[in-house]
Amino acid sequence: MITFTADSIEMPHINTALIKRWLKTVAAGYSKKAGDINYIFCSDDKILEINLQFLKHNYYTDIITFDYSCAGTINGDIFISVDTVASNAQERSINFTDELHRVIVHGVLHLTGQNDKQPDDRAEMTRKENLALDTLKNM
Repeated sequence: MITFTADSIEMPHINTALIKRWLKTVAAGYSKKAGDINYIFCSDDKILEINLQFLKHNYYTDIITFDYSCAGTINGDIFISVDTVASNAQERSINFTDELHRVIVHGVLHLTGQNDKQPDDRAEMTRKENLALDTLKNM
C-alpha cells in the first residue's frame, strides 16, 4: 500500500489515486512490485532533524529514503521536505507540482536500486526521472 501523510505541515495537493498508479507502473518497469511505501511530507526543520539523527548530515535536502525492500517488493519510508521542493522549483523556474512529482518518483527509483551518489549516476537518475515523468503525463 502506498500512503501519503503530512507531518506538521499542510498536505500538498496531489492526485493520490493517479500517483499511486503511476508509482506502481514505474516500479513494474524495474521488475519490482510496490509494497508498503509511506510518503511523509514535512518541513525543512523536520528533514534536517532526520538527516542529523539517522545520516549524521547537517544540511537540508529535498528527500530522504529509508529502504526496507525485500526480494522483488519495494518498501520504504520516504520523507520529502515541501519547503525544499518549493525553493528548488522557484530556483529552477518550474512549477511546484512538477518538482514535487520529480521528487516523489526519485524516492521510488531509489527503492528500485537506482543510485545518484556519483555524477554519472546522478545524470542517469535524472534521465530515469524524466522517463517516469513522461509516463505520468501520458496516464
